[in-house]
Amino acid sequence: MGTYVELPGVRTWYETDGTGDPLLLLHGGLCTNDTWGAQRGDLAARFRVHLPERRAHGHTPDVEGPLSYRDMADDTAAFLDRVVGGPAHLVGWSDGAIVALLVAIARPDLVRKVVAISANFRPGPESSVTPEMFAHMSPDAPDMAMFRTMYEAVSPDGPAHWPVAAGKVLDMIRTQPDIPTADLGRITAPTLVLVGDDDLIAPEHTLALYRAVPGAELAVVPGTSHALPMEKPDLVNRLILDFLTNEPVPTLFPVRRSQPART
Repeated sequence: MGTYVELPGVRTWYETDGTGDPLLLLHGGLCTNDTWGAQRGDLAARFRVHLPERRAHGHTPDVEGPLSYRDMADDTAAFLDRVVGGPAHLVGWSDGAIVALLVAIARPDLVRKVVAISANFRPGPESSVTPEMFAHMSPDAPDMAMFRTMYEAVSPDGPAHWPVAAGKVLDMIRTQPDIPTADLGRITAPTLVLVGDDDLIAPEHTLALYRAVPGAELAVVPGTSHALPMEKPDLVNRLILDFLTNEPVPTLFPVRRSQPART
């Protein structure tokens, strides 16, 4: 069960589950909260989990004009202020991870820890292992069928709006985000960069993200792709919970983290 909250940018649908410290689950592009099915129970056993669906996704309506990750980050910050009432852990997957990073940069007061799953800080064609795929992505492409089914089942804009909403999301993915590494260097929240070993995001790009965020931790999940939370949920959930509930252990031979954090 879920409900709506009126935010300055968009009337936003969200669900809640569990008790404890607040945690936001931020779904991927073209997805809904249903894609968190393998994480929701384990995380709700320890946290008060909030699951907002972003503009033009799931139960949340589309808005006039193009979509941007920065607008979605503003919506998320407003959600934290109005619904959560303070800082929370942010666990984002793909587009949701981009949003989490942007919130951590702009509103550090609202972020406890960040888990960025399969994140990129440059547009899809610049950060992917297969940049050519973005030239062929369209709302009616066969590989969009799963996303279309999710959208049509719940969107308040109706099934006929799918080509419009999907087209806007695809345009956003092709041209955004554009987060300077200097901005990533301003993140103060403890951050876990989590990725599949055969991810859509290029390994070199993931390493650049890990190196740019001061003190970040990195986990590569073997035998998984961009859908790692679905493919190895038990392992992914353990990594997330360990990071969120424990302090870093002292390491015997620190190299990167032995250096003073950059400001």
